[in-house]
Amino acid sequence: MKTFRSRSGARGDAVRALAGATLRVEPGEIVALSGRNGSGKTTLLKILATLVTPDAGVVRVGGFSWENGREIRRRVGLLTADERSFYWRLTGRQNLRFFASLHGLSRARGASVIADLERRFAMEAYIDRRFDTYSSGMKQTLALTRAWLHDPGVLLLDEPTRSLDEQSVERLFLFLRARAKDHACAILFVTHHRDEAKRWANRVLHIDGGAIVAEEGA
Repeated sequence: MKTFRSRSGARGDAVRALAGATLRVEPGEIVALSGRNGSGKTTLLKILATLVTPDAGVVRVGGFSWENGREIRRRVGLLTADERSFYWRLTGRQNLRFFASLHGLSRARGASVIADLERRFAMEAYIDRRFDTYSSGMKQTLALTRAWLHDPGVLLLDEPTRSLDEQSVERLFLFLRARAKDHACAILFVTHHRDEAKRWANRVLHIDGGAIVAEEGA
């Protein structure tokens, strides 16, 4: 459960973003979270990533309770819908090297992981260009690759196909399927595209008013 209050603290201006949403994503499973704007999708992902504090309820990610945020963050790969943390004067590769070092990867290991992701996401033509020259699709692809640098066991992706062309969307979800299957990765992604959710997810959860109101799939 999560309620956001106005800056004045007035009770009447409070907005309930989550009203007891209940869900479980198993290792090896891809789950889509669908709902209209303001339904609580992003708030739910941010709580799971320990970026927002819940008001009540039980949250466990990767086997750890929400209070053990450090362990959760070590195991979670996160993509937010409004990414602003890249360094604009650095190249894509330099940005990824920096974030790989924050995750504790050695220089050699980081270079190997980045080279593999560069190939998988067809970034060869622009990874060594400055970030401030990137198109929206290139920025989104770089943000996606950063989420996998530390080989997370849980992926939380907020609108991962935003700004991606059809070929890039196909490449992304084939990669997600491989991650789920080969690494037993639990994947939860937010989408506004019903067809996309039904095609690629094992289950589709529909959220409205901060609660899971329907489920489709196995």
